[in-house]
Amino acid sequence: MSRSACLIFNPVAGQGDPELELDQIRSILEPEIDLDIYLTTEEIDADELARAAVNRGVEAIIASGGDGTLSAAVEAVINTDIPFGIISRGTANAFAAALNIPDTIAAACQTILQGKTRKVDVAYCNDRPMVLLVGIGFEAGTVERADREAKNRFGMMAYILAGLQELGNLQKFAVEIETEDQIITTIASALTVANAAPSTSVLAHGPAGIIFDDGLLDLTIVAPENKTGAIAATFHLFQTASTGTPVERDDIGYLRAKQFKIITDPPQKVVIDGEIVGTTPVDIKCIPAGLRVFVPTVQEEIPTEKLAGLPNLTIEEKN
Repeated sequence: MSRSACLIFNPVAGQGDPELELDQIRSILEPEIDLDIYLTTEEIDADELARAAVNRGVEAIIASGGDGTLSAAVEAVINTDIPFGIISRGTANAFAAALNIPDTIAAACQTILQGKTRKVDVAYCNDRPMVLLVGIGFEAGTVERADREAKNRFGMMAYILAGLQELGNLQKFAVEIETEDQIITTIASALTVANAAPSTSVLAHGPAGIIFDDGLLDLTIVAPENKTGAIAATFHLFQTASTGTPVERDDIGYLRAKQFKIITDPPQKVVIDGEIVGTTPVDIKCIPAGLRVFVPTVQEEIPTEKLAGLPNLTIEEKN
């Protein structure tokens, strides 16, 4: 008897032909999996479709779309033993890249058919599921600029172009960061809290080697003095992401914790897994081993911790 699974398919994700892509997925999976297929619409999102499938007793959830689709669909299977399959067809496909899941439809389907699963961490940010990262400040502004039209036209280049444009609006803000054992205050232009992040998620890689199943979140704080410093800091983060070594600049800091409460003055835009969701404050908590996912073997590297050198930095130990 074949396995049953629900495929949640976002027809507007990416730049390909959705009909051809869905036909390819079906041709590979349906000979071995009893597949229920549901398409997201403007009225019905992936989270609603996934919850309905879980309530029906489906054996697996498979999501095909961008990172926003995956993040929404994940909520229904957090802290369950229902495996989650990923067939990425978005612009960035960062979650699949972070887990070394193949970026072609055929190879991603084969990963699911092989049936190998692994428990990975997820998180909640202000009660919204998060598989990748939360961006505050500069990154959120960049994502907002890279709208659907730009992504359809330029693909990943849309984010680079948006980032260059956003440099013209680079602003500093006061930030208070509370972990389970300390309170940190400083000045920043961008903060990123990552559960998982590929090397292309440059602003997340202060510590480098982000681990997606260690029960911890990784915070990177970027605080350049000016636009020139911002460009230099971004290039340095690109190097650290590429080489897997932590940053060595006084205007970039990082630390790891189970949870973060972040307040900014003034309030800053917030992006969760590629979707703008409002403004600070945010409360982010890791859910260790909260997701069982079809994934190949991933190499791991443990980052260290570095905060010294950030502007106006104070650290207060909590009792």
